[in-house]
Amino acid sequence: MRLAGKVAIVSGAASGMGAATARRFVREGAKVVIADQLETEGRKVAEDINAANTPGGEAVFMRLDVTDEANWTQVVDETVRRFGKLDIMVNNAGISGSAVTDMLDTDAWDKLMAVNSRGVFLGTKHAVQAMKQSGGGSIVNLSSISGNTGQTMTHMGYNASKGAVRTLTKSTAVQFGKDGIRANSVHPGLMPPMRTSGATADPAVRAKMLQTVPLRRAGEVDEVANAILFLASDEASYITGAELYVDGGYLAV
Repeated sequence: MRLAGKVAIVSGAASGMGAATARRFVREGAKVVIADQLETEGRKVAEDINAANTPGGEAVFMRLDVTDEANWTQVVDETVRRFGKLDIMVNNAGISGSAVTDMLDTDAWDKLMAVNSRGVFLGTKHAVQAMKQSGGGSIVNLSSISGNTGQTMTHMGYNASKGAVRTLTKSTAVQFGKDGIRANSVHPGLMPPMRTSGATADPAVRAKMLQTVPLRRAGEVDEVANAILFLASDEASYITGAELYVDGGYLAV
């Protein structure tokens, strides 16, 4: 098993790519904290994962608002208390910018930056502190193709927040490599709609977007989970500060 004996926190793991990542990690022998604001959904994901009885693997739910630093402290401290360490942090929680109609809306900017950027910073901050105590670890941050380019159908706060994740990840890699901590970012392309998606959930819009994807199809959440697994595992032991695009070739055009 690729994550046997590892302890991980996955934020935003009650659905989508986060849930897929949690399931994948447990199948590889990890103990995983499903951290999310959605308690009913998060607990159900944990129950379903544990029903498989994977040897060495385990999932537990902890409520987390990624914009609340005190909540981050509670979750990381409880993870270390329960499992003895923290090896992997996946900062996956995020909200879409495609449900906004006013692309200059200040409230939308503030919310996008709070969840998508501040949330990743806080997760990184508290993961680093815990990982230093156990000799290192791996941080995987979910950015997006939107962190690399401008777009017409999403609030600029989404592009800016995901761009911040991209460079924050590199800064983390540079500053904490000496502590044995690796940090990498994953950049999904067109995926199944998020709970917070707007225009990008419209079938007509999605069909038009697919014309710019060389593979001519949307990605699957498990394909993102596989990329996260690789970067989180010891197979990527000499990879840090890198960007892994899971976008069907979109950024290559």
